[in-house]
Amino acid sequence: MDQDQLDARIERIGRIPFRAKFHLRPVEREYLASRGMAVMRQHARDFIDTRLAPAFPEKDGKQTPWGGHPVFRAQHATATCCRTCLQINHGIPKGHELTPREREYVVDVITRWIELEAQRGSSPRR
Repeated sequence: MDQDQLDARIERIGRIPFRAKFHLRPVEREYLASRGMAVMRQHARDFIDTRLAPAFPEKDGKQTPWGGHPVFRAQHATATCCRTCLQINHGIPKGHELTPREREYVVDVITRWIELEAQRGSSPRR
């Protein structure tokens, strides 16, 4: 998926009222600023591999904290927080281990949202 398609998907999901309320908070912005996008991408990979990629993730639907890390905020904002949200919003069915391509797609969505949030500065989008 090219960046324009990715941005369009993030924008569409961001119009869902529940998803629209998620933005990076100051503590998460500080974390991002101190570590950078390469570290965020690696953290996203690690979290997806352990929490989302299994065919039947432990505590599915409750495995993603609400905040404290930019990746967690991004997962809720982009509907990549659990397998049900992934199926409904991204068309990736439940019940199978995520393929390498699906994992990379999820990481791309998460990190692109973080990049867009960082570009917006400290004020939420309207």
